[in-house]
Amino acid sequence: MENSKVSSLIDYRPKATNQSGQPGINSPLPPVAPKPKLLDQVRQAIRTRHYSYRTEKAYTHWIKRFIFFHNKRHPLEMREPEIARFLSSLASDSHVSASTQNQALNALLFLYNEVLEKKIGLIQGVVRANRPRRLPVVLTKEEVKNVLGCLSGIPWLMAMILYGAGLRLMECCRLRVKDIDFSRNQIVVRAGKGDKDRHTMLPAAVKEPLLQHLQAVKRQHEEDLRMGLGRVALPNALERKYPNADKEWGWQWVFPATSHYTDTVTGQKRRHHLHESVLQRAFKEARLKADLFKPAGLHSLRHSFATHLLEGGYDIRTVQELLGHKDVTTTMIYTHVLNRGGRGVLSPADSLLT
Repeated sequence: MENSKVSSLIDYRPKATNQSGQPGINSPLPPVAPKPKLLDQVRQAIRTRHYSYRTEKAYTHWIKRFIFFHNKRHPLEMREPEIARFLSSLASDSHVSASTQNQALNALLFLYNEVLEKKIGLIQGVVRANRPRRLPVVLTKEEVKNVLGCLSGIPWLMAMILYGAGLRLMECCRLRVKDIDFSRNQIVVRAGKGDKDRHTMLPAAVKEPLLQHLQAVKRQHEEDLRMGLGRVALPNALERKYPNADKEWGWQWVFPATSHYTDTVTGQKRRHHLHESVLQRAFKEARLKADLFKPAGLHSLRHSFATHLLEGGYDIRTVQELLGHKDVTTTMIYTHVLNRGGRGVLSPADSLLT
């Protein structure tokens, strides 16, 4: 008898009722939508705020690591002490850089403040990762010329824009046709680092090659349209506001990918911009071919852009605006090149040769 009572309690389900409130088989209970999983809530919050896909991947990665670090406990069960232990472990056990540790912290603050709506107070006792002061790798004009001389086609054109306009790699990859103003000789960088827009110059050396490149891209786009394709992803909510804007020429990528992909949300076939790894591989091969053994990457072209402008006598505020730096102190790191040879001091060894 006792077992049957327990069983009836476990199996109990509320009876469906009709409009009069009486039980009835024709009035099922309305289905309750399942609450989204935690990481899906994080992704939705990130997309609502129009953060980049890279930020979404980074934040979800650190949130998962945080949960697994604490044996899969739910974040609602943890607060400041658990965050401090996780961040300290990144520095002391994983030996991550200071910027990586800060990224993990930002991900957890976003989780608690924006998704769980649980404000995080002062996080004490965190072992901080060392932040070494490193000077940027800067190429001479001759070195830049030699490396670019070992590139050709689209990689050469993109590298010329990186060096000639001071763009970051992804800023160059994400350029749209409407961002190039040939009449004003300028490039509009939209939603750059910090989600800021800025203007920079369009080098005269790339105008004609870029025009020819865009003519080829337009022919490809027209062929895509004839095949019922020609769509690209649009930022924010523009797709809903302007349903056909994703086919317009002005919104097309300056450097489109060679193939299409299927959007997982809409099911539409679209063309993405060229993947950054294409240029990264080409630049590495060119650097080795040019016998350049400095640890230079594509970002070194941006460093060289800033350094060569300062060497040419341009004021630091102008360079700051072209680079899109929020604080001029960030730009001031490039002034190290103005202090040639150990801050311009003549070595006593050189006096022996005179």
